[in-house]
Amino acid sequence: MDTANDPGQRCGAAIVMLDGWLRARLPGEALAWFGGQLESLMGQEGAAVLARALGQAPRRLGRGALQLNAVELAQAGRLRPGLEPDAWRIDQAARIAFILAAYGGREARFAERLDALADTAEINEAIALYRGFPLYPAAEAIEPRAREAVRSSMRPVYEAIAHRNPYPMERFDEGAWNQMVVKSFFLDSPLWPVQGLEQRANPALAQMLLDLAHERWAAGRAVSPELWRCVAPHADGRGHAAMLRVLESGAEMERLAVALSLRAAGGADAGLLRAECRRQGLEARAAQLSWPDCCPHTTNE
Repeated sequence: MDTANDPGQRCGAAIVMLDGWLRARLPGEALAWFGGQLESLMGQEGAAVLARALGQAPRRLGRGALQLNAVELAQAGRLRPGLEPDAWRIDQAARIAFILAAYGGREARFAERLDALADTAEINEAIALYRGFPLYPAAEAIEPRAREAVRSSMRPVYEAIAHRNPYPMERFDEGAWNQMVVKSFFLDSPLWPVQGLEQRANPALAQMLLDLAHERWAAGRAVSPELWRCVAPHADGRGHAAMLRVLESGAEMERLAVALSLRAAGGADAGLLRAECRRQGLEARAAQLSWPDCCPHTTNE
């Protein structure tokens, strides 16, 4: 059955998927509790029931890794393209299922309830809530809450919506997208787990990041190698001058990152920079690298 245009059917399909994953992993008593909570939430709008289920999930089900296999990961991608639940925990999957079960068919009410949950959530509950955004109905109505998440000063909360999550790429306008990317550098959060960086690259973001690079240079601070990934595709003369500066005086990993970034850049100036990379032997070495190699941050996942 095609559920693409029916929020209720999409919720139901997601619940069935999450339920199947948890049934394969939970022992009898925990599974009975999960099933009972799910049944009590289906088709009703009991905020108190939902809050209690969300709060009790880690204690009743544990915080173990979900550890999905290749078949289950493929199932996730078929149900929701872009969904990456690789790092989800058992309690997080259950919490997302509970939120979906309490949908009730009213999008505005669902968005209000999600707001209320987020306002009072402790950090682990918030992480689960935001990881579920690709599966929730009312995608447009819940966007303000997603924007609020990427403004968070708590890196794990920011990463729950920004990392391995198709929602920002699909829903944020250019201003919100650019703010999310820039915020990653203030939180020392890696960019490579963000979906859609190449597709959403834009000249305004390139200029914002050049401003950030110059501010950090002026303060004697390091610039993340990943910054150039978002600058090179839309670099003007100022951007090319900044990348040349890195090639002339940057650390090896910074220079390799510029070489990797230039693969997506066009124009004569970019060609001159690529020639400088070849002269330094960077181009061939960069071709063997991925962005996680250049920026091997440890994420909070």
